[in-house]
Amino acid sequence: MQEISDADFMQLVGFIKKKFGIDLEGRKAMVQSRLSNYVDDCGFRDFSDYLSVVYSDTSGGEIANLINKLTTNFTYFMREPEHFKHFMNVFLPQAEQTCKDHDLRIWSAGCSFGNEPYNLAMCLDEYFGFRRTAWDLKILATDISLNALRAASKGVFTEASLENMPESWRAKYFVKMNNGLYQVCERIRSNVIFKYHNLMEPITFKKQFDLIMCRNVMIYFDDKTKSELCKRFYNATEDGGYLYIGAAECPPDDMPYIKEQPAVYRKSGGESGI
Repeated sequence: MQEISDADFMQLVGFIKKKFGIDLEGRKAMVQSRLSNYVDDCGFRDFSDYLSVVYSDTSGGEIANLINKLTTNFTYFMREPEHFKHFMNVFLPQAEQTCKDHDLRIWSAGCSFGNEPYNLAMCLDEYFGFRRTAWDLKILATDISLNALRAASKGVFTEASLENMPESWRAKYFVKMNNGLYQVCERIRSNVIFKYHNLMEPITFKKQFDLIMCRNVMIYFDDKTKSELCKRFYNATEDGGYLYIGAAECPPDDMPYIKEQPAVYRKSGGESGI
C-alpha cells in the first residue's frame, strides 16, 4: 500500500479545505486507504507524484476523481423521518397558503445518490395529488461528486435502501428491475433536476428557495466554513423559508436562521410568506 507523507497529507488537507470546505485533518488513514490503490493502479510513483497532477489539473477531471474517492455517499430513503413529517405537516400546508405564484422552490444541497430529492418529490406527489398540475414542483439537487450525480440521475437503488419506505410507496413510485434493483418511476425522476455545485462557491441561482435541505454535509466543515455557508444559504432563502440540517450536526454559533425544532431552521419574515 502506498503511504502518504505528513507533508503531502497536510498540503492535501489545505487544498481540499480551501477548494471544497471539507476538513480532512486527523483523517490521514482514511485518505491513504481510499487513494492508495488508485495511485498504484494509475502508475504514479508515489503520492507526491499523484498530487502534483491533481494540483496542476486544469480540466477538473482528476480533481473530480479525487473528490469521488474521498467523499462518503451514504444515504437511504426516509432518512431522519422527522424532517419528512415537518415537510408534509408544516412546510407544505404553509407553502400552499402563501406561495401565490405556485412556484415552489426546493433545493437538496449535497444530494449524494438522489435518495433525498426523490423522497421529497414523492412527498410532494402524495400531498398535492391531482392539484400538482397547477404547481411547479421541480426540485434542484446538487453535489460535488460527478459519480454520485450520474448514478442519481438514473434513480436505481438496492432493496436495502428502501427498507424504511412504506410498502404502498414502493409499489407506487418504484419499478422492480430484473436484477433485483429498483428504479424510481419516470414521473418522479422527471421532477428532480441534478446539477454540479460546490457549496464553497457563491450561490447564483436565479430565484430564492422556499426550502434548502443540506443534511450531513456540514459534519465535514469547521465552524468558520459552516458559518459562511449558512449565511449564503440564508441570503438564498425566501423570507419565512426553511433550512433542514442533519440531526447530528451542530449549527454555527452565529446561525442566522431561527431554530423551530431540532435540525429545522426558519428565516424570519414568515408572516409575509414562505
